[in-house]
Amino acid sequence: MHIEFFGAAREVTGSCHILHLGGDTILLDCGMIQGGIEREARNADPFPFDPRCIDAVVLSHAHIDHCGRLPLLVKHGFKGSVHTHQASRALTSILLRDSANLAASRARHAESSPDETSKEGPLYDLRDVERTLPMLIGHPYRHWFDVLPGVKVRFLDAGHILVSGVVEVHLHQSDTHRRIVFSGDLGQYDSPILRDPESPREADLVVMESTYGDRRHKDRARSLLELGDLIRDSDTNRSTIVVPAFAVGRSQELLYQLGKHAGEWALHRWEIFLDSPLAIEATAIYWRHQHLFDEEADALRREFESMPELPNLHFARTADESKRISRLGKGAIIIAGSGTCGGGRILHHLKIMLSDRENHVLFTGYQPPGGLGRRLIDGADKVWIHGQSVEVNAQIHTIGGLSAHGDYEDLLRWYRGIQGKPPVYLVHGDPAAMQALQFRLTTAAAKVHIPEPGERISF
Repeated sequence: MHIEFFGAAREVTGSCHILHLGGDTILLDCGMIQGGIEREARNADPFPFDPRCIDAVVLSHAHIDHCGRLPLLVKHGFKGSVHTHQASRALTSILLRDSANLAASRARHAESSPDETSKEGPLYDLRDVERTLPMLIGHPYRHWFDVLPGVKVRFLDAGHILVSGVVEVHLHQSDTHRRIVFSGDLGQYDSPILRDPESPREADLVVMESTYGDRRHKDRARSLLELGDLIRDSDTNRSTIVVPAFAVGRSQELLYQLGKHAGEWALHRWEIFLDSPLAIEATAIYWRHQHLFDEEADALRREFESMPELPNLHFARTADESKRISRLGKGAIIIAGSGTCGGGRILHHLKIMLSDRENHVLFTGYQPPGGLGRRLIDGADKVWIHGQSVEVNAQIHTIGGLSAHGDYEDLLRWYRGIQGKPPVYLVHGDPAAMQALQFRLTTAAAKVHIPEPGERISF
């Protein structure tokens, strides 16, 4: 038995780990590589395994860097089942359809633009997505199910987005018994809406994310004060606030916080837009699964019957509705995808808004190296959007306390909830974050290793 670290090894993207169990092979996630043209070009590289020989996939959650290459896997011959949480099936469906549509749009833009470096077609299309979706099998939290003979799996709540899962794998072959735990992406403790991450009781081997292994987030209450101050200060100049937000997770929390603090932040003076058909669909799914909320969010939902009341909230579903937003002038809060600024409607808003020094761009989530979001955070004077050079005069803000990923204290707390000191293999992190978490874990774990891409570990 061994595990191979293919995706998200020494980087924060493309989650994909391979369990070889005698003659059986299971993938843990099959995610898209994100973070700029050079990184994303790797998605077209052949898989380092034959997709036809994969027996099953276990999907931790619906974010595209964890599920985004499933249709490509199917396109190249995979015929097994994909196991995930029950509600994650619905989120995965809308995300994969959106990914296919976005890829087609990029391909059309590349054909018409001489500045694009890639003229290749999309990795997959909607037909591949529709072939993939029937393969998804949903399971509730904390319920053991059989993936293959001798292989049982269950999901625990990872607290990252709705129905994100910590994956427990129990292997029973002959006289061999092994317990492998894959953290998926772990959220912060005491986050709104979501329940806290759950630690499994036991493990023989832990594969653990490390996105913020070198960082401690600001206190959430302090982060909300900063957000409120930003809104009030911007209101003085009737500025526009642009928020690149992930369609699943951050968009819903932002709407929740804006609704909860609407009176305190005088949001009746603003026009607020959720400019993402994907986020609109995901929000509806969120509010249909209130049984998965934490106590605070569930109580608030019952009070408002649907979601926290938010004045002047507009849903921009069509392209024409999106285009009209930029003609409204000042005094708008625009939440648009994608969260990494790698595509979608946020690019159109940034192209218009970045040159005005009275405007604000607010980042609440991780930005991969090489991507537009990271370049803005790092202080770029100019950026390229749709083949055009755009001056960056707008004010750039980051509020890490609203991140969907836990910081190093959250990660350590989750690991210490596991009995004993099982060995840890760190994935899904930049090298500096991994090394920092490795150092912090050395007193808590029996062994902490940072695998190279393609490295195999026997267990």
